[in-house]
Amino acid sequence: MPPPEPMPGYGQLLRRGYGSLAAAVRGCGDCGWELAARTWAENAHLGWGEVLLCGLCALGWTALRRAAARRLFRPFGEWCNLQPKDAAKMPESAWKLLFYTLSWSYGIYLLFFTDYPFFYDPPSVFYDWKKGMDVPTDIAIAYLLQCSFYGHSIYATAYMDTWRKDSVVMLLHHVVTLTLIAFSYAFRYHNVGILVLFLHDVNDVQLEFTKLNVYFKHRGGVYHRLNDIISNIGCLTFSVSWFWFRLYWFPLKVLYATCYSSLQSVPNIPFYFFFNALLLVLTLMNIYWFLYIVLFVAKVLMGQMQEVNDVREYDVEDSKKTTTTKKKEAGLQLPNALKEGMHLKNGLVKDKRL
Repeated sequence: MPPPEPMPGYGQLLRRGYGSLAAAVRGCGDCGWELAARTWAENAHLGWGEVLLCGLCALGWTALRRAAARRLFRPFGEWCNLQPKDAAKMPESAWKLLFYTLSWSYGIYLLFFTDYPFFYDPPSVFYDWKKGMDVPTDIAIAYLLQCSFYGHSIYATAYMDTWRKDSVVMLLHHVVTLTLIAFSYAFRYHNVGILVLFLHDVNDVQLEFTKLNVYFKHRGGVYHRLNDIISNIGCLTFSVSWFWFRLYWFPLKVLYATCYSSLQSVPNIPFYFFFNALLLVLTLMNIYWFLYIVLFVAKVLMGQMQEVNDVREYDVEDSKKTTTTKKKEAGLQLPNALKEGMHLKNGLVKDKRL
Protein backbone atom coordinates (compact mmCIF):
# COMPACT_ATOMS: atom_id res chain seq x y z
CA MET A 1 0.00 0.00 0.00
CA PRO A 2 1.49 3.40 -1.00
CA PRO A 3 2.18 6.01 1.73
CA PRO A 4 -0.65 8.47 2.53
CA GLU A 5 -0.95 11.40 0.15
CA PRO A 6 -0.96 14.94 1.57
CA MET A 7 -4.40 16.53 1.42
CA PRO A 8 -4.73 18.66 -1.73
CA GLY A 9 -5.85 22.27 -1.95
CA TYR A 10 -8.88 23.59 -3.81
CA GLY A 11 -6.72 24.45 -6.85
CA GLN A 12 -5.30 20.94 -7.07
CA LEU A 13 -8.79 19.48 -6.66
CA LEU A 14 -10.11 21.60 -9.53
CA ARG A 15 -7.17 20.90 -11.85
CA ARG A 16 -6.92 17.18 -11.26
CA GLY A 17 -10.63 16.61 -10.81
CA TYR A 18 -11.56 18.47 -14.00
CA GLY A 19 -8.70 16.82 -15.88
CA SER A 20 -9.81 13.34 -14.82
CA LEU A 21 -13.45 14.02 -15.65
CA ALA A 22 -12.55 15.47 -19.06
CA ALA A 23 -10.26 12.54 -19.87
CA ALA A 24 -12.98 10.08 -18.80
CA VAL A 25 -15.49 11.82 -21.08
CA ARG A 26 -13.11 11.68 -24.05
CA GLY A 27 -12.36 8.01 -23.41
CA CYS A 28 -16.00 6.98 -23.10
CA GLY A 29 -16.91 6.34 -26.70
CA ASP A 30 -19.82 3.97 -26.07
CA CYS A 31 -21.39 5.69 -23.02
CA GLY A 32 -25.15 5.36 -22.85
CA TRP A 33 -27.99 3.33 -21.41
CA GLU A 34 -26.74 0.11 -22.97
CA LEU A 35 -23.34 0.45 -21.31
CA ALA A 36 -24.97 1.45 -18.01
CA ALA A 37 -27.21 -1.62 -18.06
CA ARG A 38 -24.29 -3.90 -18.89
CA THR A 39 -22.12 -2.33 -16.17
CA TRP A 40 -24.92 -2.75 -13.62
CA ALA A 41 -25.39 -6.40 -14.53
CA GLU A 42 -21.66 -7.13 -14.31
CA ASN A 43 -20.74 -5.13 -11.18
CA ALA A 44 -23.78 -4.49 -8.97
CA HIS A 45 -24.32 -6.85 -6.06
CA LEU A 46 -27.55 -6.06 -4.24
CA GLY A 47 -30.00 -8.80 -3.32
CA TRP A 48 -33.74 -8.52 -2.81
CA GLY A 49 -33.27 -9.83 0.72
CA GLU A 50 -31.06 -6.84 1.53
CA VAL A 51 -33.57 -4.43 0.00
CA LEU A 52 -36.41 -6.00 2.00
CA LEU A 53 -34.41 -5.83 5.24
CA CYS A 54 -33.66 -2.15 4.64
CA GLY A 55 -37.35 -1.44 3.95
CA LEU A 56 -38.44 -3.22 7.12
CA CYS A 57 -35.89 -1.25 9.15
CA ALA A 58 -37.18 2.00 7.61
CA LEU A 59 -40.69 1.09 8.79
CA GLY A 60 -39.17 0.26 12.16
CA TRP A 61 -37.58 3.71 12.43
CA THR A 62 -40.96 5.32 11.66
CA ALA A 63 -42.77 3.23 14.27
CA LEU A 64 -40.01 3.86 16.82
CA ARG A 65 -40.16 7.61 16.24
CA ARG A 66 -43.93 7.71 16.69
CA ALA A 67 -43.66 5.68 19.91
CA ALA A 68 -40.80 7.82 21.25
CA ALA A 69 -42.66 11.04 20.48
CA ARG A 70 -45.89 9.79 22.10
CA ARG A 71 -44.37 8.10 25.13
CA LEU A 72 -41.23 10.12 25.81
CA PHE A 73 -40.63 13.41 24.00
CA ARG A 74 -44.12 14.99 24.17
CA PRO A 75 -44.70 14.06 27.84
CA PHE A 76 -41.26 15.46 28.67
CA GLY A 77 -42.10 18.70 26.82
CA GLU A 78 -45.36 19.00 28.76
CA TRP A 79 -43.54 18.29 32.04
CA CYS A 80 -41.03 21.07 31.23
CA ASN A 81 -43.95 23.39 30.36
CA LEU A 82 -42.53 24.41 27.01
CA GLN A 83 -44.22 27.08 24.95
CA PRO A 84 -46.74 25.53 22.52
CA LYS A 85 -44.74 26.21 19.35
CA ASP A 86 -41.56 24.87 20.99
CA ALA A 87 -43.36 21.82 22.37
CA ALA A 88 -44.54 21.08 18.82
CA LYS A 89 -41.04 21.09 17.34
CA MET A 90 -39.08 19.56 20.22
CA PRO A 91 -39.85 15.86 19.48
CA GLU A 92 -38.47 16.16 15.95
CA SER A 93 -35.16 17.62 17.14
CA ALA A 94 -34.88 15.18 20.04
CA TRP A 95 -35.40 12.23 17.70
CA LYS A 96 -32.83 13.46 15.17
CA LEU A 97 -30.31 14.28 17.88
CA LEU A 98 -30.67 10.75 19.23
CA PHE A 99 -30.08 9.09 15.85
CA TYR A 100 -27.28 11.34 14.58
CA THR A 101 -25.41 11.09 17.87
CA LEU A 102 -25.57 7.31 17.54
CA SER A 103 -24.56 7.26 13.87
CA TRP A 104 -21.75 9.80 14.21
CA SER A 105 -20.35 8.03 17.27
CA TYR A 106 -20.30 4.79 15.29
CA GLY A 107 -18.57 6.62 12.44
CA ILE A 108 -15.90 7.83 14.89
CA TYR A 109 -15.40 4.26 16.02
CA LEU A 110 -14.98 2.99 12.46
CA LEU A 111 -12.57 5.70 11.32
CA PHE A 112 -10.48 6.24 14.44
CA PHE A 113 -10.66 3.08 16.55
CA THR A 114 -10.22 0.41 13.88
CA ASP A 115 -7.57 -0.25 11.23
CA TYR A 116 -9.43 1.62 8.46
CA PRO A 117 -7.13 4.43 7.17
CA PHE A 118 -9.81 6.25 5.16
CA PHE A 119 -9.88 9.55 7.07
CA TYR A 120 -6.12 10.14 7.05
CA ASP A 121 -5.59 8.62 3.60
CA PRO A 122 -8.79 9.13 1.53
CA PRO A 123 -7.38 7.63 -1.72
CA SER A 124 -7.08 4.34 0.17
CA VAL A 125 -10.85 3.91 -0.11
CA PHE A 126 -10.21 2.51 -3.60
CA TYR A 127 -7.14 0.40 -2.87
CA ASP A 128 -7.72 -3.30 -3.55
CA TRP A 129 -11.25 -2.63 -4.85
CA LYS A 130 -12.84 -5.62 -6.57
CA LYS A 131 -16.36 -6.05 -7.88
CA GLY A 132 -18.48 -8.15 -5.56
CA MET A 133 -15.93 -7.93 -2.74
CA ASP A 134 -17.20 -8.73 0.75
CA VAL A 135 -18.46 -5.82 2.85
CA PRO A 136 -17.02 -5.98 6.39
CA THR A 137 -19.72 -6.62 8.99
CA ASP A 138 -19.06 -3.41 10.93
CA ILE A 139 -19.44 -1.30 7.77
CA ALA A 140 -22.51 -3.31 6.66
CA ILE A 141 -24.18 -2.46 9.99
CA ALA A 142 -23.51 1.25 9.44
CA TYR A 143 -24.95 1.00 5.92
CA LEU A 144 -28.10 -0.74 7.12
CA LEU A 145 -28.69 1.89 9.82
CA GLN A 146 -28.09 4.82 7.49
CA CYS A 147 -29.90 3.49 4.43
CA SER A 148 -33.03 2.56 6.38
CA PHE A 149 -32.99 5.85 8.29
CA TYR A 150 -32.86 7.93 5.11
CA GLY A 151 -35.68 5.82 3.69
CA HIS A 152 -37.67 6.71 6.81
CA SER A 153 -36.56 10.37 6.52
CA ILE A 154 -38.13 10.80 3.07
CA TYR A 155 -41.52 9.92 4.58
CA ALA A 156 -40.83 11.87 7.77
CA THR A 157 -39.88 15.08 5.96
CA ALA A 158 -43.11 15.02 3.98
CA TYR A 159 -45.53 13.88 6.69
CA MET A 160 -43.99 14.15 10.17
CA ASP A 161 -41.48 17.02 10.35
CA THR A 162 -42.12 20.74 10.67
CA TRP A 163 -42.52 22.17 7.16
CA ARG A 164 -39.79 24.70 6.41
CA LYS A 165 -38.68 26.88 3.53
CA ASP A 166 -36.07 24.32 2.49
CA SER A 167 -38.18 21.19 2.97
CA VAL A 168 -38.35 20.45 -0.77
CA VAL A 169 -34.55 20.70 -0.96
CA MET A 170 -34.39 18.45 2.11
CA LEU A 171 -36.50 15.85 0.31
CA LEU A 172 -34.12 16.02 -2.66
CA HIS A 173 -31.18 15.65 -0.26
CA HIS A 174 -32.68 12.50 1.27
CA VAL A 175 -33.34 10.98 -2.17
CA VAL A 176 -29.78 11.73 -3.33
CA THR A 177 -28.30 10.39 -0.08
CA LEU A 178 -30.40 7.22 -0.18
CA THR A 179 -29.38 6.64 -3.81
CA LEU A 180 -25.71 7.16 -2.96
CA ILE A 181 -25.88 4.77 -0.01
CA ALA A 182 -27.72 2.03 -1.93
CA PHE A 183 -25.60 2.24 -5.10
CA SER A 184 -22.28 2.58 -3.23
CA TYR A 185 -23.17 -0.59 -1.34
CA ALA A 186 -24.14 -2.40 -4.54
CA PHE A 187 -20.89 -1.41 -6.29
CA ARG A 188 -18.79 -1.96 -3.15
CA TYR A 189 -17.77 1.67 -2.72
CA HIS A 190 -18.63 1.32 0.97
CA ASN A 191 -15.26 2.65 2.14
CA VAL A 192 -15.84 6.10 0.71
CA GLY A 193 -19.47 5.95 1.88
CA ILE A 194 -18.39 5.69 5.52
CA LEU A 195 -16.22 8.79 5.10
CA VAL A 196 -19.07 10.76 3.48
CA LEU A 197 -21.50 9.89 6.29
CA PHE A 198 -19.00 10.80 9.00
CA LEU A 199 -18.31 14.23 7.47
CA HIS A 200 -22.04 15.05 7.36
CA ASP A 201 -23.51 13.62 10.54
CA VAL A 202 -21.56 15.88 12.93
CA ASN A 203 -23.42 18.98 11.73
CA ASP A 204 -26.80 17.37 12.33
CA VAL A 205 -25.78 16.59 15.91
CA GLN A 206 -24.82 20.23 16.51
CA LEU A 207 -27.90 21.60 14.75
CA GLU A 208 -30.45 19.58 16.70
CA PHE A 209 -28.66 20.09 20.04
CA THR A 210 -28.66 23.86 19.45
CA LYS A 211 -32.35 23.87 18.47
CA LEU A 212 -33.30 21.96 21.61
CA ASN A 213 -31.61 24.61 23.74
CA VAL A 214 -33.53 27.29 21.83
CA TYR A 215 -36.80 25.49 22.64
CA PHE A 216 -35.92 25.06 26.32
CA LYS A 217 -34.71 28.57 27.09
CA HIS A 218 -38.25 29.91 27.68
CA ARG A 219 -39.72 26.86 29.38
CA GLY A 220 -42.25 27.45 32.14
CA GLY A 221 -42.68 31.04 31.02
CA VAL A 222 -39.24 31.86 32.48
CA TYR A 223 -36.08 32.87 30.63
CA HIS A 224 -33.21 30.41 31.21
CA ARG A 225 -29.87 32.05 30.53
CA LEU A 226 -27.85 28.83 30.44
CA ASN A 227 -29.86 27.43 27.52
CA ASP A 228 -29.50 30.78 25.73
CA ILE A 229 -25.71 30.75 26.16
CA ILE A 230 -25.47 27.13 25.00
CA SER A 231 -27.60 27.86 21.93
CA ASN A 232 -25.41 30.86 21.02
CA ILE A 233 -22.22 28.80 21.38
CA GLY A 234 -23.84 25.93 19.48
CA CYS A 235 -24.77 28.27 16.64
CA LEU A 236 -21.19 29.51 16.39
CA THR A 237 -19.63 26.04 16.42
CA PHE A 238 -22.25 24.77 13.97
CA SER A 239 -21.44 27.54 11.49
CA VAL A 240 -17.70 26.89 11.67
CA SER A 241 -17.97 23.10 11.55
CA TRP A 242 -20.39 23.24 8.60
CA PHE A 243 -17.76 24.97 6.51
CA TRP A 244 -14.92 22.83 7.87
CA PHE A 245 -16.55 19.40 7.46
CA ARG A 246 -18.82 19.90 4.43
CA LEU A 247 -17.10 22.59 2.38
CA TYR A 248 -13.43 21.95 3.23
CA TRP A 249 -12.84 18.34 4.24
CA PHE A 250 -15.66 16.88 2.12
CA PRO A 251 -14.47 18.20 -1.27
CA LEU A 252 -10.75 17.87 -0.51
CA LYS A 253 -10.99 14.37 0.95
CA VAL A 254 -14.00 12.79 -0.79
CA LEU A 255 -14.36 14.57 -4.14
CA TYR A 256 -10.61 14.43 -4.76
CA ALA A 257 -10.64 10.69 -4.06
CA THR A 258 -13.71 9.95 -6.21
CA CYS A 259 -12.87 12.26 -9.13
CA TYR A 260 -9.11 11.73 -9.36
CA SER A 261 -7.74 8.96 -7.11
CA SER A 262 -10.40 6.44 -8.11
CA LEU A 263 -9.17 6.34 -11.72
CA GLN A 264 -5.56 6.02 -10.56
CA SER A 265 -6.44 2.88 -8.56
CA VAL A 266 -9.20 1.43 -10.74
CA PRO A 267 -9.11 2.54 -14.41
CA ASN A 268 -12.58 2.38 -15.96
CA ILE A 269 -14.16 2.23 -12.52
CA PRO A 270 -17.91 1.42 -12.85
CA PHE A 271 -20.47 4.24 -12.74
CA TYR A 272 -17.75 6.88 -12.36
CA PHE A 273 -19.88 9.72 -13.75
CA PHE A 274 -23.02 8.71 -11.88
CA PHE A 275 -21.44 8.72 -8.42
CA ASN A 276 -19.47 11.90 -8.96
CA ALA A 277 -22.56 13.67 -10.29
CA LEU A 278 -24.51 12.77 -7.14
CA LEU A 279 -21.61 13.85 -4.91
CA LEU A 280 -21.46 17.17 -6.76
CA VAL A 281 -25.21 17.63 -6.23
CA LEU A 282 -24.63 16.96 -2.54
CA THR A 283 -21.89 19.61 -2.53
CA LEU A 284 -24.22 22.15 -4.15
CA MET A 285 -26.85 21.48 -1.49
CA ASN A 286 -24.22 21.97 1.21
CA ILE A 287 -23.41 25.36 -0.34
CA TYR A 288 -27.14 26.18 -0.52
CA TRP A 289 -27.59 25.53 3.20
CA PHE A 290 -24.41 27.43 4.00
CA LEU A 291 -26.08 30.48 2.47
CA TYR A 292 -28.78 30.18 5.17
CA ILE A 293 -25.99 30.22 7.76
CA VAL A 294 -24.47 33.33 6.17
CA LEU A 295 -27.93 34.94 6.11
CA PHE A 296 -28.36 34.23 9.81
CA VAL A 297 -24.95 35.71 10.66
CA ALA A 298 -25.71 38.79 8.54
CA LYS A 299 -29.03 39.35 10.34
CA VAL A 300 -27.31 39.11 13.72
CA LEU A 301 -24.56 41.56 12.70
CA MET A 302 -27.10 44.05 11.32
CA GLY A 303 -29.23 43.83 14.44
CA GLN A 304 -32.21 42.30 12.65
CA MET A 305 -32.17 39.25 14.95
CA GLN A 306 -31.78 39.48 18.71
CA GLU A 307 -31.61 35.77 19.49
CA VAL A 308 -30.83 32.44 17.84
CA ASN A 309 -33.61 31.26 15.50
CA ASP A 310 -33.89 28.93 12.53
CA VAL A 311 -34.06 31.26 9.52
CA ARG A 312 -35.46 28.40 7.40
CA GLU A 313 -38.75 28.52 9.30
CA TYR A 314 -41.69 30.69 8.37
CA ASP A 315 -42.16 34.07 10.00
CA VAL A 316 -43.56 34.19 13.51
CA GLU A 317 -46.12 36.74 12.40
CA ASP A 318 -47.48 34.32 9.81
CA SER A 319 -47.64 31.61 12.46
CA LYS A 320 -49.57 33.84 14.83
CA LYS A 321 -52.11 34.64 12.12
CA THR A 322 -52.48 30.95 11.40
CA THR A 323 -53.04 30.23 15.07
CA THR A 324 -55.67 32.96 15.44
CA THR A 325 -57.57 31.80 12.36
CA LYS A 326 -57.56 28.18 13.49
CA LYS A 327 -58.84 29.07 16.93
CA LYS A 328 -61.62 31.27 15.58
CA GLU A 329 -62.79 28.74 13.03
CA ALA A 330 -62.62 25.56 15.06
CA GLY A 331 -61.72 26.49 18.60
CA LEU A 332 -58.76 24.13 18.21
CA GLN A 333 -56.36 23.80 21.13
CA LEU A 334 -52.77 23.24 20.09
CA PRO A 335 -51.86 20.48 22.59
CA ASN A 336 -54.83 18.37 21.46
CA ALA A 337 -53.83 18.88 17.85
CA LEU A 338 -50.36 17.69 18.64
CA LYS A 339 -51.75 14.56 20.26
CA GLU A 340 -53.63 13.85 17.03
CA GLY A 341 -50.31 14.00 15.13
CA MET A 342 -51.45 16.77 12.77
CA HIS A 343 -48.98 18.36 10.34
CA LEU A 344 -46.96 21.34 11.46
CA LYS A 345 -45.74 24.57 9.96
CA ASN A 346 -43.28 26.36 12.22
CA GLY A 347 -44.64 24.37 15.14
CA LEU A 348 -48.27 25.22 14.40
CA VAL A 349 -51.08 23.11 12.93
CA LYS A 350 -51.15 23.29 9.15
CA ASP A 351 -51.90 21.13 6.13
CA LYS A 352 -48.76 20.18 4.23
CA ARG A 353 -48.73 20.47 0.47
CA LEU A 354 -45.74 19.98 -1.81
